[in-house]
Amino acid sequence: MRDFAISLLCVVVTICIYYLNKRLYARWRTLLLMPLVMTPLVLVAMIVITHITWQDYIVDNHWLLWLLGPATLAFAVPVYENIEIIKRHWLSLSAGVITATLVSVVSSVWLARLLMLPESIQRSLAVRSITTPFALAAAKPVGGQPDLVALFVVITGVFGMAVGDLLFLRIAIKQGVAKGAGFGAASHGAGTARAYQIGQQEGVVSSLVMMLAGVVTVLLAPVISHVMWSA
Repeated sequence: MRDFAISLLCVVVTICIYYLNKRLYARWRTLLLMPLVMTPLVLVAMIVITHITWQDYIVDNHWLLWLLGPATLAFAVPVYENIEIIKRHWLSLSAGVITATLVSVVSSVWLARLLMLPESIQRSLAVRSITTPFALAAAKPVGGQPDLVALFVVITGVFGMAVGDLLFLRIAIKQGVAKGAGFGAASHGAGTARAYQIGQQEGVVSSLVMMLAGVVTVLLAPVISHVMWSA
Protein backbone atom coordinates (compact mmCIF):
# COMPACT_ATOMS: atom_id res chain seq x y z
CA MET A 1 0.00 0.00 0.00
CA ARG A 2 2.86 2.35 0.85
CA ASP A 3 4.56 1.71 -2.53
CA PHE A 4 1.29 2.44 -4.34
CA ALA A 5 0.86 5.72 -2.44
CA ILE A 6 4.43 6.76 -3.27
CA SER A 7 4.07 5.98 -6.98
CA LEU A 8 0.69 7.76 -7.16
CA LEU A 9 2.16 10.79 -5.41
CA CYS A 10 5.02 10.78 -7.94
CA VAL A 11 2.52 10.96 -10.79
CA VAL A 12 0.74 13.95 -9.24
CA VAL A 13 4.01 15.72 -8.44
CA THR A 14 5.38 15.10 -11.97
CA ILE A 15 2.29 16.61 -13.62
CA CYS A 16 2.24 19.58 -11.22
CA ILE A 17 5.93 20.35 -11.74
CA TYR A 18 5.52 20.18 -15.51
CA TYR A 19 2.46 22.45 -15.43
CA LEU A 20 4.20 25.03 -13.23
CA ASN A 21 7.30 24.82 -15.41
CA LYS A 22 5.23 25.59 -18.52
CA ARG A 23 3.74 28.62 -16.77
CA LEU A 24 7.21 29.86 -15.86
CA TYR A 25 8.54 29.27 -19.38
CA ALA A 26 5.60 31.13 -20.90
CA ARG A 27 6.60 34.16 -18.82
CA TRP A 28 10.39 33.91 -18.97
CA ARG A 29 11.56 32.16 -22.13
CA THR A 30 15.06 31.15 -21.14
CA LEU A 31 16.88 27.90 -21.90
CA LEU A 32 17.09 26.85 -18.25
CA LEU A 33 13.32 27.18 -17.77
CA MET A 34 12.42 25.04 -20.78
CA PRO A 35 10.16 22.17 -19.60
CA LEU A 36 12.50 19.63 -21.20
CA VAL A 37 15.35 21.02 -19.10
CA MET A 38 13.94 22.22 -15.81
CA THR A 39 11.30 19.55 -15.15
CA PRO A 40 13.72 16.57 -15.36
CA LEU A 41 16.25 18.41 -13.18
CA VAL A 42 13.65 19.08 -10.50
CA LEU A 43 12.35 15.50 -10.63
CA VAL A 44 15.84 14.01 -10.38
CA ALA A 45 16.60 16.27 -7.40
CA MET A 46 13.32 15.22 -5.77
CA ILE A 47 14.08 11.52 -6.22
CA VAL A 48 17.62 11.88 -4.86
CA ILE A 49 16.63 13.99 -1.87
CA THR A 50 13.64 11.83 -0.87
CA HIS A 51 15.47 8.54 -1.63
CA ILE A 52 12.62 7.31 -3.83
CA THR A 53 13.74 4.41 -6.00
CA TRP A 54 13.38 4.54 -9.78
CA GLN A 55 11.16 1.44 -9.61
CA ASP A 56 8.72 3.18 -7.24
CA TYR A 57 8.72 6.34 -9.36
CA ILE A 58 8.07 4.68 -12.71
CA VAL A 59 5.32 2.24 -11.62
CA ASP A 60 2.44 4.66 -12.28
CA ASN A 61 4.41 7.07 -14.47
CA HIS A 62 4.94 4.58 -17.30
CA TRP A 63 1.72 5.71 -18.99
CA LEU A 64 3.27 9.16 -19.41
CA LEU A 65 5.95 7.49 -21.53
CA TRP A 66 3.23 5.68 -23.47
CA LEU A 67 1.68 9.03 -24.38
CA LEU A 68 4.80 9.88 -26.38
CA GLY A 69 3.54 7.59 -29.13
CA PRO A 70 0.15 9.29 -29.70
CA ALA A 71 1.80 12.69 -29.27
CA THR A 72 4.28 11.89 -32.04
CA LEU A 73 1.54 10.61 -34.34
CA ALA A 74 -0.41 13.82 -33.74
CA PHE A 75 2.25 15.65 -35.74
CA ALA A 76 0.82 13.89 -38.80
CA VAL A 77 -2.31 16.07 -38.68
CA PRO A 78 -0.66 19.36 -39.75
CA VAL A 79 1.42 17.43 -42.27
CA TYR A 80 -1.74 16.13 -43.93
CA GLU A 81 -3.31 19.59 -43.83
CA ASN A 82 -0.29 21.01 -45.66
CA ILE A 83 0.31 18.15 -48.09
CA GLU A 84 1.00 20.54 -50.98
CA ILE A 85 4.23 21.67 -49.33
CA ILE A 86 5.36 18.06 -49.17
CA LYS A 87 4.47 17.41 -52.82
CA ARG A 88 6.59 20.35 -53.94
CA HIS A 89 9.66 19.30 -51.99
CA TRP A 90 9.36 15.49 -51.76
CA LEU A 91 12.62 14.72 -53.56
CA SER A 92 14.83 17.05 -51.54
CA LEU A 93 13.15 16.01 -48.29
CA SER A 94 13.59 12.30 -49.05
CA ALA A 95 17.26 12.77 -49.89
CA GLY A 96 17.74 14.91 -46.80
CA VAL A 97 16.17 12.33 -44.48
CA ILE A 98 18.37 9.51 -45.75
CA THR A 99 21.50 11.67 -45.59
CA ALA A 100 20.68 13.00 -42.13
CA THR A 101 20.00 9.51 -40.78
CA LEU A 102 23.29 8.10 -42.07
CA VAL A 103 25.35 11.10 -40.94
CA SER A 104 23.76 11.09 -37.49
CA VAL A 105 24.38 7.40 -36.84
CA VAL A 106 27.90 7.23 -38.29
CA SER A 107 29.14 10.48 -36.72
CA SER A 108 27.72 9.58 -33.29
CA VAL A 109 29.26 6.11 -33.22
CA TRP A 110 32.63 7.16 -34.65
CA LEU A 111 32.93 10.07 -32.24
CA ALA A 112 32.10 7.77 -29.33
CA ARG A 113 34.78 5.36 -30.54
CA LEU A 114 37.28 8.19 -30.89
CA LEU A 115 36.62 9.08 -27.24
CA MET A 116 36.93 5.36 -26.36
CA LEU A 117 33.49 5.20 -24.79
CA PRO A 118 32.04 1.77 -23.88
CA GLU A 119 30.22 -0.11 -26.61
CA SER A 120 26.91 0.16 -24.72
CA ILE A 121 27.14 3.96 -24.94
CA GLN A 122 28.14 3.78 -28.62
CA ARG A 123 25.05 1.70 -29.40
CA SER A 124 22.80 3.99 -27.35
CA LEU A 125 24.15 7.10 -29.08
CA ALA A 126 23.47 5.64 -32.52
CA VAL A 127 19.74 6.45 -32.32
CA ARG A 128 19.93 9.72 -30.39
CA SER A 129 18.69 11.96 -33.22
CA ILE A 130 15.20 10.49 -33.57
CA THR A 131 12.21 11.07 -31.32
CA THR A 132 11.83 8.90 -28.21
CA PRO A 133 9.20 6.33 -29.35
CA PHE A 134 11.20 5.54 -32.49
CA ALA A 135 14.51 5.62 -30.60
CA LEU A 136 13.28 3.11 -28.02
CA ALA A 137 11.98 0.86 -30.81
CA ALA A 138 15.36 1.03 -32.58
CA ALA A 139 17.35 0.56 -29.38
CA LYS A 140 16.67 -3.19 -29.10
CA PRO A 141 17.99 -4.30 -32.53
CA VAL A 142 20.90 -1.87 -32.24
CA GLY A 143 21.72 -3.10 -28.75
CA GLY A 144 21.33 0.22 -26.92
CA GLN A 145 20.21 0.61 -23.33
CA PRO A 146 16.69 2.16 -23.18
CA ASP A 147 17.50 4.46 -20.23
CA LEU A 148 20.63 5.81 -21.92
CA VAL A 149 18.83 6.14 -25.25
CA ALA A 150 16.06 8.23 -23.65
CA LEU A 151 18.64 10.45 -21.94
CA PHE A 152 20.65 11.02 -25.12
CA VAL A 153 17.47 11.78 -27.09
CA VAL A 154 16.41 14.47 -24.61
CA ILE A 155 19.88 16.05 -24.54
CA THR A 156 20.07 16.04 -28.34
CA GLY A 157 16.64 17.63 -28.70
CA VAL A 158 17.25 20.37 -26.16
CA PHE A 159 20.68 21.19 -27.55
CA GLY A 160 19.41 21.29 -31.14
CA MET A 161 16.51 23.52 -30.23
CA ALA A 162 18.79 25.85 -28.28
CA VAL A 163 21.49 26.33 -30.93
CA GLY A 164 19.46 25.79 -34.11
CA ASP A 165 18.56 29.42 -34.74
CA LEU A 166 22.14 30.55 -34.13
CA LEU A 167 23.49 27.88 -36.47
CA PHE A 168 21.08 28.77 -39.26
CA LEU A 169 22.01 32.41 -38.90
CA ARG A 170 25.71 31.56 -38.93
CA ILE A 171 25.57 29.56 -42.16
CA ALA A 172 23.00 31.88 -43.77
CA ILE A 173 20.10 29.44 -44.12
CA LYS A 174 16.93 31.45 -44.65
CA GLN A 175 14.47 29.10 -46.38
CA GLY A 176 11.69 27.83 -44.16
CA VAL A 177 11.81 24.33 -45.64
CA ALA A 178 15.53 24.02 -44.90
CA LYS A 179 15.11 25.24 -41.33
CA GLY A 180 12.24 22.85 -40.69
CA ALA A 181 14.14 19.91 -42.15
CA GLY A 182 17.17 20.74 -40.03
CA PHE A 183 15.19 20.91 -36.81
CA GLY A 184 13.26 17.72 -37.54
CA ALA A 185 16.28 15.67 -38.58
CA ALA A 186 18.66 16.83 -35.85
CA SER A 187 16.52 17.56 -32.79
CA HIS A 188 13.23 15.67 -33.36
CA GLY A 189 10.30 16.67 -31.08
CA ALA A 190 11.99 19.54 -29.30
CA GLY A 191 13.23 20.95 -32.58
CA THR A 192 9.80 20.55 -34.15
CA ALA A 193 8.23 22.53 -31.32
CA ARG A 194 10.73 25.31 -32.02
CA ALA A 195 10.05 25.05 -35.77
CA TYR A 196 6.34 25.67 -35.21
CA GLN A 197 7.24 28.76 -33.20
CA ILE A 198 9.09 30.08 -36.26
CA GLY A 199 6.32 29.39 -38.76
CA GLN A 200 3.72 26.93 -40.06
CA GLN A 201 5.83 25.80 -43.02
CA GLU A 202 8.86 25.17 -40.84
CA GLY A 203 6.79 23.18 -38.37
CA VAL A 204 5.10 21.04 -41.01
CA VAL A 205 8.39 20.14 -42.69
CA SER A 206 10.02 19.44 -39.33
CA SER A 207 7.15 17.13 -38.34
CA LEU A 208 7.43 15.15 -41.56
CA VAL A 209 11.21 14.86 -41.45
CA MET A 210 11.13 13.84 -37.79
CA MET A 211 8.69 10.99 -38.49
CA LEU A 212 10.44 9.83 -41.66
CA ALA A 213 13.84 9.85 -39.95
CA GLY A 214 12.38 7.77 -37.14
CA VAL A 215 10.84 5.22 -39.50
CA VAL A 216 14.02 4.95 -41.58
CA THR A 217 16.19 4.45 -38.49
CA VAL A 218 13.90 1.76 -37.05
CA LEU A 219 13.82 -0.12 -40.37
CA LEU A 220 17.59 0.12 -40.78
CA ALA A 221 18.42 -0.64 -37.14
CA PRO A 222 19.38 -4.32 -37.75
CA VAL A 223 21.56 -3.29 -40.70
CA ILE A 224 23.16 -0.50 -38.67
CA SER A 225 23.99 -2.95 -35.87
CA HIS A 226 25.52 -5.45 -38.28
CA VAL A 227 27.59 -2.91 -40.23
CA MET A 228 28.84 -0.82 -37.30
CA TRP A 229 29.65 -3.67 -34.92
CA SER A 230 30.23 -6.69 -37.14
CA ALA A 231 33.20 -8.75 -36.20
